[in-house]
Amino acid sequence: MHTSAAGASFVQIDERPLNRRQKGLITAAVLGTMLEFFDFFIVAFVLTVISKPWNLTFGQSAFMLLTAGVGAILGSFAFGALADRYGRRRIFVTTILVFSIATGALALVPEGGWLPFGLLRFVVGFGVGGLIVVDVPLVQEFVPARRRGFLGALVVVFVPMGTLLGSAGAALLGPVVGWRGLVLLGLLPALVSIYVRMTVPESPTWLIRQGRPEEARRSVAWILGIKPEEVILPRSVEGTRSRWRDMFRYRRSVGFTWLNSLAVQVPYYGASLWGPTLIVMQLGVTPARAAFLYVFVSLSGFVGRVLGARASDRFGRRPTGFVAMAGASAAMILIAVLPGSAAIGGVALFYPILLIGWGFMDASFAVGLPFWSEMFPAQIRASGVGAAYGFGGLGKIAGPAALAFISGMGTVLTPAATAAAISPAFCFFAVFTLIAAGTYIWPALETKGKSLDEIEELHARQLRGGHLANRNKTRPVAVPGRQ
Repeated sequence: MHTSAAGASFVQIDERPLNRRQKGLITAAVLGTMLEFFDFFIVAFVLTVISKPWNLTFGQSAFMLLTAGVGAILGSFAFGALADRYGRRRIFVTTILVFSIATGALALVPEGGWLPFGLLRFVVGFGVGGLIVVDVPLVQEFVPARRRGFLGALVVVFVPMGTLLGSAGAALLGPVVGWRGLVLLGLLPALVSIYVRMTVPESPTWLIRQGRPEEARRSVAWILGIKPEEVILPRSVEGTRSRWRDMFRYRRSVGFTWLNSLAVQVPYYGASLWGPTLIVMQLGVTPARAAFLYVFVSLSGFVGRVLGARASDRFGRRPTGFVAMAGASAAMILIAVLPGSAAIGGVALFYPILLIGWGFMDASFAVGLPFWSEMFPAQIRASGVGAAYGFGGLGKIAGPAALAFISGMGTVLTPAATAAAISPAFCFFAVFTLIAAGTYIWPALETKGKSLDEIEELHARQLRGGHLANRNKTRPVAVPGRQ
């Protein structure tokens, strides 16, 4: 029976500065995620183009839109579990191929083919949901502990840039290549998968936990550019065979990650849906002007993600996450209580509050997702992240549905923004942002600066504290000790 933490850290990775190969891996992960959201925005633009020529009913449009969201929820659960069983690199490549090929295949859908279009969108979402929960653990298990928060966060920091690229691509290329040409751009992420498949080895942490020390040695040798015989293996390790349900033995980790994920995604996606419309209403500008002003909201989110990623390594995950969500809560409450005409010096307060609040909101993503990865031991890390991200994905549906109920107008997909609904809607959002802030007080476990070995010990103590250690049924596989 195995009740103590097992070594998973490679001292040479933790002690050496970041090198060219580590930067290449991080770049590939960043590009994969950025292009993922580029694809998502392109397809959203395509739907606006084809809806009228295809004479789509509301039900057909809803099916085409919602299938991707449902696919993303299921993909997060499925690919997270598969990455723990079959390896980070293999599943990382698989997720990219799934969503990029499915997006490109949309170009083959016949005119009016809303059903195959929606089914392919489900496949796209399935791959998209898996990518982000696999590439964070892959990056974190190849980089030094002291920079793991920031470097893991880079995977999600550039998501707003993917959205902006999608907007620019749709505006500039749409009139030239048409909607079929736009969806063919979805094949671009496949190039990232080729790079990873041809050059990057499997995570050494995953290999060592699978009882494959010599492969782990070669993986570390590649990433550091040294000879395999120079690699120092971790201290005595017991390889384990885990099951998906093992994550529920870490009750504090599941409680934090699931609640934090849902509490962040409900207000984030709900407020995003109304954002441009509220700018039109509150500032009295045209829709075109509102779209331009919303670009700066996205840029504020990008800056917030960068600052949040930096702060998580310097000040800790818990205080940074708490400040991010407390700041977002303050913005939501101010928008709810201030009249739309509130201004200082002739400048309407709504827009600057939205800018600042969105920076805080996006900062929470840069802190949260890499932090979720650290909330679980190596053998169920991707499963834990996938389950949290998938459960929180319900917020993408619950947020808009709540807006439709509060406003009493529009539909679940496109709830109407009315002046009377702004105050109750943002009070509703504030409840969730405050819940998210509270999760950083308890039950989150601080992991700042901790090596993977120390994180394993943290989780072992979590089991002992819950009197569950005697229920550990992982099967040990002997691995040589440090040498």
